Amino acid sequence: MTRSRLILRAAALASAAAMTLTGLPSIAHAAPSSVVTSTDVTTQMSDIMVHSAAMGRDIPLTVLKPKDTSKPAPVLYLLNGAGGGEDSATWQLNTDIVKFFANKHVYVVIPMQGAFSYYTDWIKADEKLGVNKWGTFLADELPPAIDGSYKTTGKNAIAGISSSATSVLNLAIANKGLYRAVGSYSGCASTSSEHGTLFMRIVVETRGGGDVRNMWGELRGPLWKKNDPIRHAEELRGLSLYLSAATGLPGEHDNLREVPEVGTLADRLVVGGAIETATRVCTEQLASRLQQLRIPATVDRPVGGTHSWPYWQDQLHKSWPQLGRAIGA
Repeated sequence: MTRSRLILRAAALASAAAMTLTGLPSIAHAAPSSVVTSTDVTTQMSDIMVHSAAMGRDIPLTVLKPKDTSKPAPVLYLLNGAGGGEDSATWQLNTDIVKFFANKHVYVVIPMQGAFSYYTDWIKADEKLGVNKWGTFLADELPPAIDGSYKTTGKNAIAGISSSATSVLNLAIANKGLYRAVGSYSGCASTSSEHGTLFMRIVVETRGGGDVRNMWGELRGPLWKKNDPIRHAEELRGLSLYLSAATGLPGEHDNLREVPEVGTLADRLVVGGAIETATRVCTEQLASRLQQLRIPATVDRPVGGTHSWPYWQDQLHKSWPQLGRAIGA
């Protein structure tokens, strides 16, 4: 077994508490949706519900509005990781996202549901995780609802972390023209590989209690290959791409000053370090494939950094000028 494979396997086994991957949604066409409820939390932030006909339920989301709502603005769709926003691992609770976007001319839309779903369309309803048609919702149902409720320009970007860092690539591949830019932070696009399917089983089965075969069928079968961004990297051509992953070595945010609880810091260094090491290997695989295809991409490779929120906040800040330019923010 190669050193990279050993690293990836070790990281996968360590990641039962943290890492997920995502996959390519099948394209479906649902009836137009709309915002069914909206509650202003602040002048900048609203909590909304959008009905999904595909999933038969209302989906909660948070919307950060631009400083000047009288003028049309583009939209950044920003995805949470494994917990889908249903736990405390959210952009709002763990980063400065509200302050950061307070003076930006962009709508930021964050789904607050979708735990362990990989934000993809599952082929079967799952006894534990229910009906998951997130590819349909995010691509076909949600954008018309947002565009119909706010003054938008129709120019979109999408970004995600960890599990959803793969989701955003696959959503862009499956829905040509919907997004102009993609930000993928600490993800792994090799979904049909041995380590990719291992990650998914850990998340869906160990963490979520579901059956991974209800997502894309038998392990490493045709649908798993169909939903592999590296295999379909050519379809990313023309997008403004930003990829990032650190080495897993301790970085500037991994210290007792920022993380005073010794046990929490140790977990970040051991588990978060191993996971980030794995995502670095995955990111290099995708970067290499893009280079072979001569598809431009910004790839940020910090020397130090673990699989944790302070580094994703840094990457959002670093990538925003590129993503914002692509959508005219």
